Amino acid sequence: MDIYDPLFSPSSLLSEQLAPQIFDILPENGPIMVIMDNQNNYWPSNGEDFSKLNIDMPFLKELCARVDDGMEPIITQINNVSVTIAQLATEQSNYGYVIIALPQYSAESTLINIDLIEALLNQTALITALIEKNNHLGELQMKLNSMYGRSAAPSN
Repeated sequence: MDIYDPLFSPSSLLSEQLAPQIFDILPENGPIMVIMDNQNNYWPSNGEDFSKLNIDMPFLKELCARVDDGMEPIITQINNVSVTIAQLATEQSNYGYVIIALPQYSAESTLINIDLIEALLNQTALITALIEKNNHLGELQMKLNSMYGRSAAPSN
């Protein structure tokens, strides 16, 4: 087992690196964004506001299944909230899903602004790819340091 595996797992990437970086790009009173991994763990940009939306996990799992079937982004309506969901993936890994909730929006008004939603999804994908590359470079650097550290050790 590689000692660095826990540091670079998708869950660690999402919870400790990805979500805070992505949430920093959101305006204060803007959309509510949720990052959800493949194990149904999720990190909302605003937990209090997200819990007020009363979006239940079975509904989100159903949307995720539709995304997995290739339908994305999915735009739907629940109560008075427009929900958009897309896959959160890079060329190397699938990290789960990104959900954008727009309270007081209809699905039709979201479709009118789909270019802005897609721009936000593209920014999220870019941030994900950059963090992934940074992690791969950091992992490589640690492995090289470890390898050179062992070879430079004096032998008795």
